[in-house]
Amino acid sequence: MKGLFATVFACVLATQGWADAGPVLRVDYSNPKLIPAKWTLVLYEDGSAHFHSERGQAAEEQPAEMDPVTVDREVRLSEQFAHRMFAIVRRHRLSDAVCESHMKVAFQGLKTISYSGPEGDGTCEFNYSKNKEIQQLGDSFVAVASTIVEGARLEMLRQHDPLGLDKEMQYVVEAAGDGRLQQLGAIRGFLQQLEADPAVLERVRKRARILLAREAE
Repeated sequence: MKGLFATVFACVLATQGWADAGPVLRVDYSNPKLIPAKWTLVLYEDGSAHFHSERGQAAEEQPAEMDPVTVDREVRLSEQFAHRMFAIVRRHRLSDAVCESHMKVAFQGLKTISYSGPEGDGTCEFNYSKNKEIQQLGDSFVAVASTIVEGARLEMLRQHDPLGLDKEMQYVVEAAGDGRLQQLGAIRGFLQQLEADPAVLERVRKRARILLAREAE
């Protein structure tokens, strides 16, 4: 099965023109109870990446227009972050024996991490890992995906409910502070738009400035 996965993964990379782009990391995440229920992040060593999410069937908790159905976009993460993620993957040589703990812990979402590069290919699938670095790897990618999805949600609020930006931006500042959101550079462009937009509340603009300053540190 792993050999088949590696073959399919390599074919996908070649078909989409990624095979010549150098080493690549792909993260697939699924949790049917969350919104989005599935997402994929393809990351390169220079920090360039592509993100795609699918909403899934979880019950609505807010008006549909505030809930991005799908997100599909190119994003830019920091080169430092990308190098750290690649270093962890190369150090541990991905395999299910390394990644999955098989411990009875709460379901955190199924994460499949795949690597393709000159050293070879590897993949592993896990809910929770006893390996501290692998668990942190998964947590970091989840936090990055949350940032990208949150950016899409902020865009929709700006269009449909500008006053709702106030509460949502408060959450973003708090979540970026405690690590639930990472790599704010992925939504830098939109934060810059908010900072310069006189049509939104001054508190929203101030929080955008705070986030941009934090991202630049």
